Amino acid sequence: MKIKKAVIPAAGLGTRVLPASKAMPKEMLSIVDKPAIQYIVEEAAKSGIEDILIITSRGKTTVEDHFDRSPELEKRLLDAGKIDVYNQIVDITKLANITYTRQHEVKGLGHAILCAKAFVGDEPFAVLYGDDVILGENPVCKQLCDAYEKYGLGVVGIKEVTLEQIQKYSSMKLEALGEKQYKITDMIEKPRPEQVFSLFSILGRCVLPPRIFSILESIPYGYGGELQLTDAMKVLAQEEGMIGVDFDGRRYDMGSKLGILEAIVEVGLSHPETGEGFRKYLKTIVDQL
Repeated sequence: MKIKKAVIPAAGLGTRVLPASKAMPKEMLSIVDKPAIQYIVEEAAKSGIEDILIITSRGKTTVEDHFDRSPELEKRLLDAGKIDVYNQIVDITKLANITYTRQHEVKGLGHAILCAKAFVGDEPFAVLYGDDVILGENPVCKQLCDAYEKYGLGVVGIKEVTLEQIQKYSSMKLEALGEKQYKITDMIEKPRPEQVFSLFSILGRCVLPPRIFSILESIPYGYGGELQLTDAMKVLAQEEGMIGVDFDGRRYDMGSKLGILEAIVEVGLSHPETGEGFRKYLKTIVDQL
């Protein structure tokens, strides 16, 4: 079954990147000339997603404004003959059918996904975490959608991380299927060292069956007093199995200051307008280190 719907949870407070996120949603922090969330929406659109629900919270209306038309700005660009920029601005509004809902209380990623129940209906759907920008030639969302169509099971994007990192993320119990794909039979959120199944962790992307909603409604609140999506996926993994895809792509954690800097540097080096000059500048800086 083709995956046509996606959910982007973007209601978090962005406490790791304060004070920048005090008045500006972290999803709107710029990577060269585009806000982080635009890269995520573009990835979904390139993966065949047609309908996107962005889950926001109070103070994040700029996210909605970004994907809306701006008649005054568009007119000014046309009057100035800046056709290329005008087309870029208008194209943003055509990426997908985007709707919004608010998570009135920040009670965890699982609670945020429950807010999408009416939007999703009885269909499988993709989840693209609002903190994670993943860049590459083959969109990660499409890699996961392809795996869902192949196996008919929930899919998570995974990568190997360090032992220190795994204790902040989640750990997968898995066995290799080949072609960088794995069968997952168990998982744990923020494990202690003795609880680690493997160093593979979910990083930023998954495709889930609609059954995830009934599971979320039946499980207790978990780590940190929040409804954890990992706890619901753990039930899926134990009862019917899930698929892990060791995806191709470079992930940037836009909820961390270092992740933002990494994204700016690497995108800046490849950007047609900034690449050459930025590379020369960085060489002068490196010589001073």
